[in-house]
Amino acid sequence: MLVVASIATLLLAPLGLAQDSAATRWVPSPSDRFQIILSQLPTAAQLRGNFSVIETDGFDIPAKTVAAVHALGKKAVCYIDVGTWENWRPDAKKFPASVLGRPDAGWPGERWLDIRRLSILLPIMKARFARCVAKGFDAVDPDNVNGVENATGFPLTSAQQLAYDRAIAALAHADGLSVALKSYPDEAKALVGSFDFVVDEQCVQYHECAKFTPFITAKKAVFDIEYTTSLSFCPKLPGGVSGLTKRLSLDAWVRWCS
Repeated sequence: MLVVASIATLLLAPLGLAQDSAATRWVPSPSDRFQIILSQLPTAAQLRGNFSVIETDGFDIPAKTVAAVHALGKKAVCYIDVGTWENWRPDAKKFPASVLGRPDAGWPGERWLDIRRLSILLPIMKARFARCVAKGFDAVDPDNVNGVENATGFPLTSAQQLAYDRAIAALAHADGLSVALKSYPDEAKALVGSFDFVVDEQCVQYHECAKFTPFITAKKAVFDIEYTTSLSFCPKLPGGVSGLTKRLSLDAWVRWCS
């Protein structure tokens, strides 16, 4: 593990990661109300909804939408996939075939990435985060940071996954963005020191909410999304976890536990 971590450090150095603006970057509070809309451009009326933080797609959403979020006194989180290749993205050709693994089951056009190839992937992700910054986003939600738990086609180890995830968090922090740990409860304890908050999917359904105790104890926001039309899951959430229910399409429809 130490060898992997040291290699990651060497690769991060030339990417300009020495400047972590921890004192100035915005970080969500456990009291914030979270909304996520990925399948459409939010309308002006939808942006006025009863929430304080909204996550939208980092490629599809224009800067003027982020400015509209800020004009309403709200914060914007930039969705970026860092663990799978998406064939429709404008930078898809920057990924060499050697880093593309098996398809991500259930998600057409996506293939798992070989996250061991830090020298190839980190510059691409740095450019993606720079896009978020240019549009005015306050934070980033890097998706698919748990490849080691999936059939990627690569012999990944937990140490390699942690090294990659910490490098991703460092990239975000160097750009002044706060960073979410996305749906990786099994390593919440190991990554609580690197990530600022959690965006999780279905921790009630999969009986995993308690694994985010390190974030709750550290008073870091934990937002849990359950894909159902009922709020019957809400009483099962531990204190410190904010719950919302969404359609799997992640359109504008939402219900909150509180």
